[in-house]
Amino acid sequence: MPREYKAILLLALTACVASLAVAAEGQKRDEECAELSNTTWREYRQHGAKLRVQYLLLTRKNEDCAQAFTHQSVADSQQASNFVASRPTKVIIHGYRALGSTPSWAKDLAQALLRVQDVNVLVVDWIYSASFAYNVVVQSYKEVAVEISVLISQLQKQGCKLEDFHLIGISLGAHVAGFVGTLFEGKIGRITGLDPAGPMFKGADIFDRLDPSDAQFVDVIHTDSDYFGISIPIGHVDFFLNGGQDQTGCARSRFASILVYFPVYGYVICDHMRALHVYMSALNASCPLLGIPCSSFDDFLRGRCRDCNAFGGECPTIGLSKNSGITVSPLPREQKLFLLTSSSQPFCARHFLLHLEVSPLDKSAELEVALKTDNAGKGQRFRLQTGTTVYRMVLSHPVMLCEIHSIELKNTGSRFYRQFNVHVKTVCLSEFPTPRGERPLCVNNFNVRRGAPWSHDFVQVCDF
Repeated sequence: MPREYKAILLLALTACVASLAVAAEGQKRDEECAELSNTTWREYRQHGAKLRVQYLLLTRKNEDCAQAFTHQSVADSQQASNFVASRPTKVIIHGYRALGSTPSWAKDLAQALLRVQDVNVLVVDWIYSASFAYNVVVQSYKEVAVEISVLISQLQKQGCKLEDFHLIGISLGAHVAGFVGTLFEGKIGRITGLDPAGPMFKGADIFDRLDPSDAQFVDVIHTDSDYFGISIPIGHVDFFLNGGQDQTGCARSRFASILVYFPVYGYVICDHMRALHVYMSALNASCPLLGIPCSSFDDFLRGRCRDCNAFGGECPTIGLSKNSGITVSPLPREQKLFLLTSSSQPFCARHFLLHLEVSPLDKSAELEVALKTDNAGKGQRFRLQTGTTVYRMVLSHPVMLCEIHSIELKNTGSRFYRQFNVHVKTVCLSEFPTPRGERPLCVNNFNVRRGAPWSHDFVQVCDF
């Protein structure tokens, strides 16, 4: 055989061996990576909801390949894993798994946390106990909390401090986290509840659900308080996104109320899971998500709450900042906070107060207002009533006030709103809270006729 052919054959064999080695290494790696479990209806019918809790560890050294972490021999697990007792520990606790499926978001949340902080992330896998019959799952969630508390106690013996633990519970997992906090008499550093479960918990005693006494700081995000989530404030601060019920970009379903016990996952779960996705977006720090303290969402939308003076002027933020950025002492309890978000990631939205004064009306009317930018704008409608001349309402938009190019008003009155002309004395737009002290954008004295949209362009430059 010619020498050049032998060389080619040798190279081909070398490449083949190398590729087989890479494949074998990849297969070995896949086998070594711990995965969340799942279960089926058949297993549930055969064995029931047996208590089975296991833990997956992710750190910056193995953020793509979870390690199994057991509490039977914590010391051995530490020696064989990347767990470092001197680092803070995040504990992710999933909730009810209607179909016994693996929570696909768990790894994404863990990696988002690791991008922000060098921590241990433990994912609690209790899928076998969390699936299929919701009422049965609720009866056993405290047993899961006891299992987690055993792990934390053993980690304490290895040098971990209670104040360095941050439990993040999703849906029913939030109440699991709350009971863990109860077992440690509120000495856990922080608990974050992402749309804590509402069914069978709204009227429960604080011993049976998450509440502010469960940790040194408890922050909660509400996104589906009319169906799967809880509607009452249960933390030190409670962020009610878009009022805490219907989230922008999520479809509505008239059948949603029957799905608590017979769930069909799909668009119905969109509101409930929005808390998780907004939280992960906040971890990416693409924009600040500030909550405004107010007694009700209606008062917030009417512009009656526009500052954070109750917190020394600093508005609480969603994310990992200490105590959500609150520096006042003592910490508030069950403080309702409201904010508007956009319909998709990163869910950024700024709040604008629209102040409108019109001349007295003979008949009721309906106006649509839209804030325009290079990327167009979305209109929002509101009613004008006879006998009322001054209106305030809160609008949201992803951009800052200085980036608003124009404002457009339409008289959209149908046969039910027959006011043909609406004379506007003044319309002003201001962003809040506004640390830069921007002046409001105002336009005075103009008419809005039905069928003839009125618009005004703003000539301004952002001073970053």
